[in-house]
Amino acid sequence: MSDIKFGTDGWRARIAEDYTFDNVRRTTQGFAQYLKNHALAERGVVIGYDQRFASEHFAAAAAEVMAGNGIRVWLTARNTPTPVISYSVIERQAGGAINITASHNPPTDNGFKVRDPQGGAVPPEGLAEIEAAIPPIERVRRLAIQEAEAAGLVQRWDPDPAYIAHLSTLVDLEKLRHAGLKILVEPMWGNGAGWFPRLLSGGTNTLWEIHAGRNPLFPEMQRPEPIRPNIDVALRRTVELGADVLLIMDGDADRMGIGDENGVYINQLQVYALLAYYLLEVRGQRGAIVKTISTTSMLNRLGEMYGVDVHETGVGFKYVAPKVLETNALIGGEESGGYAFRGNVPERDGILGNLYFLDFMLRTGKTPAQLLQTLFKKLGQTYYYDRIDTRFPAEKRPMAMARLNAAQPKTIAGVPVTGIVTLDGYKYELGDYGWMLIRFSGTEPIVRVYCEVTDPQLVAAVLDGGLELAGLKD
Repeated sequence: MSDIKFGTDGWRARIAEDYTFDNVRRTTQGFAQYLKNHALAERGVVIGYDQRFASEHFAAAAAEVMAGNGIRVWLTARNTPTPVISYSVIERQAGGAINITASHNPPTDNGFKVRDPQGGAVPPEGLAEIEAAIPPIERVRRLAIQEAEAAGLVQRWDPDPAYIAHLSTLVDLEKLRHAGLKILVEPMWGNGAGWFPRLLSGGTNTLWEIHAGRNPLFPEMQRPEPIRPNIDVALRRTVELGADVLLIMDGDADRMGIGDENGVYINQLQVYALLAYYLLEVRGQRGAIVKTISTTSMLNRLGEMYGVDVHETGVGFKYVAPKVLETNALIGGEESGGYAFRGNVPERDGILGNLYFLDFMLRTGKTPAQLLQTLFKKLGQTYYYDRIDTRFPAEKRPMAMARLNAAQPKTIAGVPVTGIVTLDGYKYELGDYGWMLIRFSGTEPIVRVYCEVTDPQLVAAVLDGGLELAGLKD
């Protein structure tokens, strides 16, 4: 019996090692107890899944446990994007959701996400309660899926129509269908496959998809994460096809990415700033911005320029979602390419985010590259970002953290350190030059070193300084 812990967003583990049917059943039992403790069980639960190995069978196992606890289940009829599952919690007025997905993790992994009655991530204290309620397998209650369906406790249904109707209240889909754009879509073998042809065909657009089938090995990429080198094939294809834009989604379609008309990747921090600028400037909306500690300072500058508050949280939507709800934020997001929008659920939505980006192009008549230059001109400054991920065994974390706690660098790469923030990891503020962050992944045995600076010559040197501080240099 393994010790199950929720990380940045859910529990993830290697299939057949720790991620087993028994451990999925145990985790489901813990969530069932949580729903009962909070008088949510009578409202039922939504269960969905992605295209990874055996995800539909793990979802059925979770449904059996919920049914065994007398909790009604709406089980998606097919693999379903995470934002659709989250919206379905609201549409069904359910008590929460289970999503069988490992998002952007390697193909060896699968995962288990939970959502609250608002369709957002369960906050840290709720996750701790669920963990504490996970029992030994002998105490798990189950009802075979056939019996549960016959008893009406498990209902398979199609959540897509309600979500599409909801999208149409946020963006003019008919206008986008006649945008006359050439669009390449990269769903990364995941749940976003088929969605943009479905939403935007039938007008004047030309659409192509790449990596749109089901293949749990994720060929031509290391993992379904919308960053390079995973998207290099799609970026090259963008140029070959003469597409106006590349729309990217990760494996469960809650994250997004953009490639411009020249096959150049627009990174996650730039996309976040562009979407915030679109909402503030083009749509004329106002409201707070919620950002994790690992994302762009461009948002702070936009907040100053447009007179809106900017709130910073730890990494993960378990921190972002509660703050989005508390502040009725205009937009909330993180460095990984996940963004939530007011009027939608407090959850990352790669489908809506990409639709908004298309609307940004349509309303301004500008290409992605031109939009980025417009943003930098508005800010009066160009920003440069990069990140290095290094595998790092969990047992070595205490020693590394002790090293970082003791370190009080005066300079990094010759730039004065003006402050150190330990909200989530170790963030070294570099004044007007930018920042560098060292943090340990909550879902994988990885340490990440991030930096965003205003001088392109500093990027490599600052990252190198971070690796040295963390003791990761040879």
